[in-house]
Amino acid sequence: MSYLLKVDNLSVDYRTRSGLVSAVDDVSFTMGRGEVLGLVGESGSGKSTVGLSILRILPENAVVKGSIMFEGRNILEIDEEEMRATRGKSISIIFQDPSSHLNPLFTVGQHILDVMRAHLGKNSVELRKEAIKMLSMVGLPDPERVMGLYPHELSGGMQQRAMIAIALSTKPKLLIADEPTTAVDVTIQAQIIDLMLDLKRKLRLSVLFITHNLALISDIADRIAIMYAGNIVEIGRREDVLNSPLHPYTKGLLESIPKIESTRSGRLNYIPGFIPNLANPPPGCRFSTRCPYATEKCRFVKPQPYSEGGHTVYCHLYGE
Repeated sequence: MSYLLKVDNLSVDYRTRSGLVSAVDDVSFTMGRGEVLGLVGESGSGKSTVGLSILRILPENAVVKGSIMFEGRNILEIDEEEMRATRGKSISIIFQDPSSHLNPLFTVGQHILDVMRAHLGKNSVELRKEAIKMLSMVGLPDPERVMGLYPHELSGGMQQRAMIAIALSTKPKLLIADEPTTAVDVTIQAQIIDLMLDLKRKLRLSVLFITHNLALISDIADRIAIMYAGNIVEIGRREDVLNSPLHPYTKGLLESIPKIESTRSGRLNYIPGFIPNLANPPPGCRFSTRCPYATEKCRFVKPQPYSEGGHTVYCHLYGE
């Protein structure tokens, strides 16, 4: 099978005064064309670091190992000039908070036209027509008027739609959506999800959807990868991961989603314990300190992947 994106044994360490912090450890996954992969994990799991690694926009103190193959080229090995041509054109990103990533001194039109000029090289009249068309496509009313507005003149939902329009203005093949609905309310959140599904169908777009919200990802992902403390612990088709979870951490996450009966009783399920110190992570399974099924082997031996029908889990409870 030909993959659009193939991440192999990706590891990212951050150099700090206290030593190396292992933010991402030996992560591997693939993405097909037109697929939505949900990358799910709590804060500090390393999911955003994976997204930034694909775009090669990590901070200078990052040490990256492994390979990231995009359309047959290893992104980690190409020169910066070639990467600039790829970043923004073939691969785009939507960040969590649009208000902190839209320049308050530039209009929406200036934002989108600057990106299009840098990558498409068409004349100004053509670019303006395409920019207005893109703003209309993401559901912004009166797109010609929106072109002349500054970010602070838009609501939070409209800002996020503008960011999506900017990211998709170059017709990228892969969109990295890093917590794109966190800064908006639930109603706007649902609208953004519907919009992204619609754009995925129209543009045959592949989306790496990064989130901490399992309930949210159930509406959009084709496959789901669960991250914990820098590791992918489970990956598979959406229905398999949500309906037949294998890893104890995935099961704990699903049991922690509030339900009507639990809110009535005042009892909410949770996963006891804390994420391990990633400056000195355990040698075995990183979830072993919180896992009710952990054995000595779990604490000292790193689990290998066990796969069945495209559903993969990294856990000593399976296989041999």
